[in-house]
Amino acid sequence: MLRRIVFSFLLLAGCSSRKAADVKIAIGGQAQLIYLPATLAQELGFYKEAGLNVTLLDFPGGAKSLEALMGGSTDVVCGFYDHTIQMAAQGKELRAFVAMLRYPGLVLGSPLVARIEDLKGKTVGVSAPGSSTHMFLNYLLVTHGMKPEEVSNVSIGMSGTAVGAVTHNKVDAAIMTDPALAIVRKQMPGLHILADTRTGDGVRSVFGVENYLSAVLYSKTEWVEKNRDTARLLAGAITRTLAWMRSHTPEEIREKMPEAFRTEDTETDLEVLRTAQGMLSVDGKFTPEAAEAVRKVLGISLEAVRNAKVDLGKTYTNELVP
Repeated sequence: MLRRIVFSFLLLAGCSSRKAADVKIAIGGQAQLIYLPATLAQELGFYKEAGLNVTLLDFPGGAKSLEALMGGSTDVVCGFYDHTIQMAAQGKELRAFVAMLRYPGLVLGSPLVARIEDLKGKTVGVSAPGSSTHMFLNYLLVTHGMKPEEVSNVSIGMSGTAVGAVTHNKVDAAIMTDPALAIVRKQMPGLHILADTRTGDGVRSVFGVENYLSAVLYSKTEWVEKNRDTARLLAGAITRTLAWMRSHTPEEIREKMPEAFRTEDTETDLEVLRTAQGMLSVDGKFTPEAAEAVRKVLGISLEAVRNAKVDLGKTYTNELVP
């Protein structure tokens, strides 16, 4: 018994003396609630407890985060899964290794238009050209009998700039996420919701699937293979965070959020956090059906994806999720 106790003590001592792995994670708009698990894992100390020294880098959008990854200035991206498919169509291998959401949380809203079919000739705001929000808009237009070029697109970002664009009538409609959406709805109670993917019913209505892959952690396949232990620890910290968020109240979650991420309207914060809890992945894993749904959406806008023979099984892995 004594020998076993001594061995256990030495094993723990060895683990505690192991140098923490340094990891840089680029986030395409850190203040968006769809990416909150990556930040909360830091605030709750879960990265540190896993033996990771994580630096979070905030970028204006997913495209900039992807650029940082391809340029070598970050190790991992917290962004939308669809980037792995877009790059695969170009012959570049990326791999997602933990899913944070089962619903993407994208919403098409308009203060004037009540039907998607009536957007013809209108101006619609997206976070940036070629972004996931842009792909989502094009998909909605095509599935409602329109061509993407029948509307005008303008870049409005995803936070305060998006709120200003909608409330000051700079656009006729916009793709938004919370908390920007909640702020706009408070200022414009008559806002029409034309498509809402924050719930299971909304995802089934829009995409015809139970789950739609969106916010994930991904990296270059080469990095994931060479750093499997680090990637596994990251996946573990994220799934631990997801479990924590599901089991705590919106008030407790808000308390752990960085102050800069909270608004002055506590009730609005709590409202969007309740919605966000329902969007969380229950296990951090990927399914072939969810991956195929994303490829279908991208194929509407991107000829390269439409014509490429992408092996979706190489764009994600469930092997590293606890």
